[in-house]
Amino acid sequence: MKVELVTTLKRRATEILGELAENQEPVLITQHGLPAAYLLDVDTYESLQARVELLEGIARGEKAIDEGRTVSHAEAKKKMSRWLS
Repeated sequence: MKVELVTTLKRRATEILGELAENQEPVLITQHGLPAAYLLDVDTYESLQARVELLEGIARGEKAIDEGRTVSHAEAKKKMSRWLS
């Protein structure tokens, strides 16, 4: 992973963004020697967001199962047929 100072980002933003678009390697931005932010290309960011949404959906499903908020397959089919008719 590439690491850049925030001051370098300010001076060379266009160049850094060009490199990011070309190689899609995240850039860690540091400020005062400490990690401050990650710079990601749009495709990588959107892919990560989609993964997070999927994992959150799975977690909600697991929580519903733990809390007993489920229906049988027959009940689900019956409800779905009403919605789709």
